Amino acid sequence: MKVLITGDSSGIGRELKKIFLQKGDEVIGLSRTSGCDVTDEKSLDAAFEKIDKIDILINCAGFGLSGAVELTQEEQVRKLFDVNFFGLVSVTKRALPLMSENGKIINISSTCALFPLPFRAYYCASKAAVNMITDGLRMELKNTKIQVSSVCPGEIKTNFTKNRVKNFATNDRYGSSVENSAKFIDKHENRRMPAEKAAKKIAKFIEKRRLKPQIIIGKQKILFFFQKILPKSWMIKLTQKLFVK
Repeated sequence: MKVLITGDSSGIGRELKKIFLQKGDEVIGLSRTSGCDVTDEKSLDAAFEKIDKIDILINCAGFGLSGAVELTQEEQVRKLFDVNFFGLVSVTKRALPLMSENGKIINISSTCALFPLPFRAYYCASKAAVNMITDGLRMELKNTKIQVSSVCPGEIKTNFTKNRVKNFATNDRYGSSVENSAKFIDKHENRRMPAEKAAKKIAKFIEKRRLKPQIIIGKQKILFFFQKILPKSWMIKLTQKLFVK
């Protein structure tokens, strides 16, 4: 099989690449380190000129951004969406004409798309957009055998946290809450699921004949359950208590 993975130079993308290579599949990696930026149209065009067929597309490229909504620079927000959402769309639009009859498109989202967090609102919004485009495309491809699914990993141990763009700008409204929220999340780094383990779970999911529209990787499954049965106001208050200090 031919597998195209964006963001294959690190984290989950790199581990998935290893798994598919070990299986004997042909893996095409698109990342900035290999000379292809998913936000650069010319770069993508040049990369896709060399591709004749795709059996599995895994959109894994992305980065994180933290900071107060009010005080985060608009330029940073646009870059976030350019990579996490529009980059995914650009790759997918180019890949679809090359997809095999039983092709699969896997969009790596995040549990942040399901559970909004204070001082992570822009990142959550970018991943929520990924979930929506995934579901919409899945429905649009009803008359084909191409399947589209989103994978929402929780806390995974990669360089993602280290590479997150952190904006600690604050004012009287937020005080030390912006920085304290970042520290609260970062201190869980050693308790995160190893990227290798997460990748194995994702690869196992991809191997299934029929794919669910969405899966959650990690302990956050229980939070998703509570979110469905508890009033939204309760979930917001609980999240505020944990992250706004």
